[in-house]
Amino acid sequence: MSEREAMEFDVVVVGAGPAGLSAAIRLKQLAAAAEQEISVCLIEKGSEVGAHILSGAVIDPIAFNELFPDWKEKGAPLNTAVTADHFLYLSETGSARLPNLFMPPLMNNHGNYIVSLGNVCRWLAQQAEALGVEIYPGFAAAEVLIDETGAVRGVATGDMGVGRDGEKTDHYEPGIELRGKYTLIAEGARGSLAKEIIAKYDLAKDSDVPKFGLGIKELWEVEPSKHKPGHVTHTMGWPLDSSTGGGSFIYHLENNQVAIGFVVHLNYKNPYLSPFDEFQRLKHHPAVKPLLEGGRRISYGARAITEGGLQSVPKLTFPGGALIGCAAGFVNLPRIKGSHNAMKTGMIAAEAAFAAVKEGRAQDELTAYPAAYRKSWVYKDLKRVRNVKPLWSRFGLYGGLFLGGIDMWMNQLGIGLPFTLKHGKSDDATLIPAANATPIAYPKPDGKISFDKLSSVFISNTNHEENQPIHLKLTDPSVPIGVNLPLWAEPAQRYCPAGVYEVVDNDAGGGKRFQINAQNCVHCKTCDVKDPSRNITWTVPQGGGGPNYPNM
Repeated sequence: MSEREAMEFDVVVVGAGPAGLSAAIRLKQLAAAAEQEISVCLIEKGSEVGAHILSGAVIDPIAFNELFPDWKEKGAPLNTAVTADHFLYLSETGSARLPNLFMPPLMNNHGNYIVSLGNVCRWLAQQAEALGVEIYPGFAAAEVLIDETGAVRGVATGDMGVGRDGEKTDHYEPGIELRGKYTLIAEGARGSLAKEIIAKYDLAKDSDVPKFGLGIKELWEVEPSKHKPGHVTHTMGWPLDSSTGGGSFIYHLENNQVAIGFVVHLNYKNPYLSPFDEFQRLKHHPAVKPLLEGGRRISYGARAITEGGLQSVPKLTFPGGALIGCAAGFVNLPRIKGSHNAMKTGMIAAEAAFAAVKEGRAQDELTAYPAAYRKSWVYKDLKRVRNVKPLWSRFGLYGGLFLGGIDMWMNQLGIGLPFTLKHGKSDDATLIPAANATPIAYPKPDGKISFDKLSSVFISNTNHEENQPIHLKLTDPSVPIGVNLPLWAEPAQRYCPAGVYEVVDNDAGGGKRFQINAQNCVHCKTCDVKDPSRNITWTVPQGGGGPNYPNM
């Protein structure tokens, strides 16, 4: 007999990001309008709502307008409207601005808002709780509960107080079963339960391979004379070569704060590439460095981003629940936006779940949700940019930018390509052997503009209970040194933006060993995406562990 306590709800939501919170809010709104009770539980692995939320972010308010038409009066933290929108191409020493006139209209950011997505989620959580949603931060969903019919009937949180050796300590507390008639998975990109569910129910059998990027972000306080609230700048080009996808963003928020970040598409080829060090190098570019000089770095973080778009979206429903937000992958890559789509998919899944509960149903498939998605502006948003990422991957920066721009303009005019291009290889299969690659010599950080990984992790406020099982699981512990090191120079020590993975001298004299500094993990999930041997599985640590982003 299980020693775990069980709690029953109508709907269980996993993840307090924009999708999960919007779903929970919409469920309660519908119940209030129908004068009907519905119990909604939302769990979040971060120590508080917003602690693990990281995004650029320039947000399109379209979903906010639908969820809370009076969001301005309610005080939603969308305070800085975009006032200027610049696109720059960088060479190593110079820059050229791309005329806005040539950019497809969907790339226009006017009417959007520069926000801290973490603070947006904190505000959404307040609205959800006011409506009666039960929110439990600090509880990591570690297990999918499957009933005897094969349907999902909820999730279980991880056991607390288990030691590094896997044995129970004096502080042991068993996990809790949170059972629901329907379970909405809103874990964000590469969620561990979403990954398990997609595999179990073969939800990706009719979709293209998932694609990802790694987004790294710093929040700076700059000198007041350099601060331009509402200014948005995106760059492409240097320091990446023309065959490596990615670029940077610079967003001026309120209070002399600037969000600066760098995105590297994880289908890059050179195993010596370090996204973190490319970002540090970018900040010394003449178009960027003057803004940061005399300023102060406040926070740091990193997160995987879904980039597959329309063709990579899996089947959205399974018996007993659905995937919403970035757990399914609704980011519009050219726009570098996904929050509005995450919110909307959470809302339409909630509408399907509410109708089902109202009809007395449970643990079946919410088929109304994918039907509504196909008719929504989310689908339209993704369809018109579906070929941009494959074109960039095939033809590089110059050819891909040119052809992708033409494709977006054609879609704008209603004459888009009549077919959808494939992505090709998954991101873990794109590295070339180290023997065929050129090592990259990165400059030493100066401690003023550029920094090392450990000092960066420090200001992310990352913390894990050290006496717990390592949450980064190796399928075969011999692979990093026996396979990855000779073939790809063990790329984990470079693609991880938090210094989690190291190849160090073996203490026992001679040889190398693979060291996992799990306490450094900022939960970006890059290792789960990019390991060329598919040997690393990211799982949730004990609840509350990880970064504690203040206003990222």
